Amino acid sequence: MPKLKIAVAGSGGRMGRALLEAVHRGGDVELAAALEAAGSPFLGKNAGEMVGTPGRVTISADIGKSLAGCSVLIDFTRPEGTLAHLAACRKLGVSMVIGTTGFDDAQKKSIAEAARDVAIVMAPNMSVGTNLVFKLADIAARVLKDDYDVEIIEAHHKHKVDAPSGTALHIGGIIAGALSRKLDECAVYGREGVTGERKASTIGFATVRGGDIVGEHTVMFAGPGERVEIVVRSNSRATYAEGALRAARFVAAKKTGLFDMQDVLGLR
Repeated sequence: MPKLKIAVAGSGGRMGRALLEAVHRGGDVELAAALEAAGSPFLGKNAGEMVGTPGRVTISADIGKSLAGCSVLIDFTRPEGTLAHLAACRKLGVSMVIGTTGFDDAQKKSIAEAARDVAIVMAPNMSVGTNLVFKLADIAARVLKDDYDVEIIEAHHKHKVDAPSGTALHIGGIIAGALSRKLDECAVYGREGVTGERKASTIGFATVRGGDIVGEHTVMFAGPGERVEIVVRSNSRATYAEGALRAARFVAAKKTGLFDMQDVLGLR
C-alpha cells in the first residue's frame, strides 16, 4: 500500500522538528516536502538530518514546487504563513492540517471558504488527550450548569507569542456554548487591582509564560463546597505531532470540508 505523502511547514522550528520526527517514525507515511520561510537559515538543509534520520528531502521556500505530489500539508506556523500555504494547497488540491493559532475572524472565514475546494482539519490543539478534555469540559459544564464558577489557567514556554492560548480560548468557547453564553461577552482576561466581586456569568482566563513548558491547561469549576478540575499537561511536542498525523490520515480520505480533532477522534 502506498505511503501517505506528507509535507511539513515550518520544519526548522520546534514543532516542525517534532513533526519531522513523527513522520519518520510513522510506517504508513512518508516525508515528501519540508517548507521554511524565505531567508530562513534552514533553507537548503536536509530535513531528515535535522532529526538524525538522513533522507532525500531538502528544506525549501518554494511552496508550489514543494507541494507537487504531496497529499497533505501539516502547518503549525503563523497565521500569515499558514494562509499563504493554504492558497497554494487550494490551487494544487492538497489537503491541509492546521495547528496554527491566533487567527482573527476574517482569517477564519478565509479558511472556511477554502474548505469548499480542499479538505482541512483545523484545531487549536492536536493532542489526543487535550481533545478529550474538550469533550469532558463540555460534559462538565452541562452537568454543573451556572452553579459553578469557571476559571481556565494555561501555561506555556516563554517563546509563545499569543495569549491566552488558542486551546484555552477553545475550551472557553465550548463551555460558554454549553452554558448558553457568548464568550466575547463573558470572558475576563486576567485581574488586577480592586476588581469587585466576581460576576457569576463570567469565564476567567489566567496565563503563565516561562521556561520550556510545552503546554498545560486546567479547567476549574468552583462551586459551593467543592471544586472540579480537568487538567491536561503535555510534556512533549510529540503528542501534538502524533495527533497531527492522525488528522493527516483522516483528512487524506476526504475531498472537501472543514473538520476538527473531534471529527478525527470520533467524539462528536
